[in-house]
Amino acid sequence: MTQDVLRIKNIAFYGYHGLFEEEAKLGQKFEVDVEIYGNFRGFARNNTPRAVDYPRVCKIVEQVVTGERFGLVEALADRIADVLQSELGLAKLLVRVRKPNPPVPVNFDGVEVEVRRET
Repeated sequence: MTQDVLRIKNIAFYGYHGLFEEEAKLGQKFEVDVEIYGNFRGFARNNTPRAVDYPRVCKIVEQVVTGERFGLVEALADRIADVLQSELGLAKLLVRVRKPNPPVPVNFDGVEVEVRRET
């Protein structure tokens, strides 16, 4: 089976996720990448109803990031993957969530969690 991939990179929203009280009050930016796998053969020749509705993917990500609250980035990534799979009927996807500026007293580029789902 062909494994083509559609990547939506660096969808960014402000959210209030984290274990610390300050994170719940102040919030911070979260970045999300979504990779959707499938067989896109023939898509170049016509508009197909099987095409991925990526504006809807972005809207679903926005609803989860801005409308729910999670203590862990892992939980946020898991929830995004679950909602995308159930709402869009996706067989295989990957979701990455980045927290670029976690409140940790060391210098580093942030935290990134990656979850993969396949039915």
